[in-house]
Amino acid sequence: MKIFVIVGMPASGKNIARSFAESKKIPYFATGDIVRDEVKKQGLDPNPDNTAAVSTALRGNDGMGVTRKALSKAIDTKSPVVFLEGMRSWPEIEIIGKESDCTVIAFLAPKATRLNRIISRGRSDDSADIFDARDMREIAYGTAIPIALADEYILNTGSFTDATNAMNAIVEKHMC
Repeated sequence: MKIFVIVGMPASGKNIARSFAESKKIPYFATGDIVRDEVKKQGLDPNPDNTAAVSTALRGNDGMGVTRKALSKAIDTKSPVVFLEGMRSWPEIEIIGKESDCTVIAFLAPKATRLNRIISRGRSDDSADIFDARDMREIAYGTAIPIALADEYILNTGSFTDATNAMNAIVEKHMC
């Protein structure tokens, strides 16, 4: 199984990978979706505080619980290619790498660009007021390491088409 692991800071453009995968009918699993589903399942208001608390709880003592859930879903598809998104530490990447041929793709965007995206997308678990705190929580999880050690990078400062074309080139390169 080939797994493309998508990493990046909040609002860096990881959903471009989701759109790409969906257009190619490739299964896509995001840890954020698992967290949001759990918030809903628990009947909680999907605000930033509740989402952060559920995310931390799902990560478990070793920080990898939600990744194990996403990886299990990916393996269960029996698809030859799968995308996973939202890994926030290098040990999570290592777990995935033990189960598959793994390529890590990092989306990058400047802080001001990401903040503007947070403001414009208006998701209930986003807030401009806690943008810096969320970034610091992500960094505390270890997010910077998978970004720094990624196999490929997409600098997402241009158009959606530019980023999609970059994604396509990376996938083609790693499928050979």
